[in-house]
Amino acid sequence: MTGERRRSEPERRRRSWLRELPVLLVVALVFAVLVKTFLVQPFFIPSGSMEKTLHGCPGCTADRVLVTKPPYWFSDPEPGDVVVFQGPDTWEPEVAADEPSNWFSGALLWAGRAIGVAPPAGDDFVKRVIAVGGQTVRCCDAEGRVTVDGKPLDEPYIYEPTPLERRAFGPVTVPEGRLFVMGDHRAISGDSTRHLDDRYGGTIAVDDVIGKVSLIVWPPSRFGGVDDPDPQEGP
Repeated sequence: MTGERRRSEPERRRRSWLRELPVLLVVALVFAVLVKTFLVQPFFIPSGSMEKTLHGCPGCTADRVLVTKPPYWFSDPEPGDVVVFQGPDTWEPEVAADEPSNWFSGALLWAGRAIGVAPPAGDDFVKRVIAVGGQTVRCCDAEGRVTVDGKPLDEPYIYEPTPLERRAFGPVTVPEGRLFVMGDHRAISGDSTRHLDDRYGGTIAVDDVIGKVSLIVWPPSRFGGVDDPDPQEGP
């Protein structure tokens, strides 16, 4: 009898572990959803529109970044911030995202997006805040620079500007509660300047901002913070 009890003890432990496993998986899933919803979310840079601040260029290793949400709990995005947001319904995706046709593939895609290894949804964008509610933005001054409230911006992060003959826009007065955003790779960025004729005047809602891009976590050679100088302050 003693030997049988000894042999049955590991079996009872295995059965107990199998019963607990679904509960542990549910707890882990709920925890991951809470972290993603309220604290931090990994994000895959899908295009080259933020080169060279964020890599997403063809042929290079796309950056994986951490998007933090607490910075906007009690304040709105500021000029210079690099943000991820859900684009207005008038914005076309910069990169086509094929959505799965069955629940299993959908679950895998959701998990991949949750840990930042799968391309984001087509309506997710990453851009830099140029102007906020109440400010008037336009281009260009005599030197081809974007201006906000008549003052030229200092933008050291620009990688490849739009050709001068295609650079002019505005003036656009940003409504309260909205933002005017542009990519650092101006020549290819599908940003506010490409949607000036929509009903939002190219602006995006503050409420649609998912979070601030704070850290590049992959590849290891590019690990580090993301610069967010205020272009309105000057050099």
